[in-house]
Amino acid sequence: MAYKKKSWQDKMADKKNTPKILILQENFPCYRSVAKMGRKVGDRCVLVNPREVREIMLTVPKGKLMTIYEICKKLAAKYNVETCCSLTMGIFIMTAANAAKEAKQQGKKDNLAYWRTLKSNGYLNPKYPGGMEKQKELLEAEDFVVEKRGKNYRVKDFEKYLVEV
Repeated sequence: MAYKKKSWQDKMADKKNTPKILILQENFPCYRSVAKMGRKVGDRCVLVNPREVREIMLTVPKGKLMTIYEICKKLAAKYNVETCCSLTMGIFIMTAANAAKEAKQQGKKDNLAYWRTLKSNGYLNPKYPGGMEKQKELLEAEDFVVEKRGKNYRVKDFEKYLVEV
């Protein structure tokens, strides 16, 4: 039987055994990232479904922004733990963005303004549909100032526009 590649929308389906709470260890792929957020070995870390990440992304109104850190804070609070897995979070953010584009291409209504969700420190996401250039275009259309930083782009003064967590 031939392998059928999953669509982005298929990848948004809930995973078995999630949400799952783990005890953070140094050998976790996300450890360095969450350690930068002040987390330490022994903290409780939640792994969630992509749908939950998308639901949080949907709450970002026009004129506001969110980073992976705000999503992690919201999920950690929801599950009463110290942190979430930033690695899976990044994957799910990208998956949600591509699923939204795929749905629109199929004529389905999808109101996920994924471009308002940034990487850490206000950087644009090269894995979004159309890459950083398209995200830059969409953010500038909403009056955000986007600056070039080496090969990357960053929203100027992004902290001023972050949603409250």
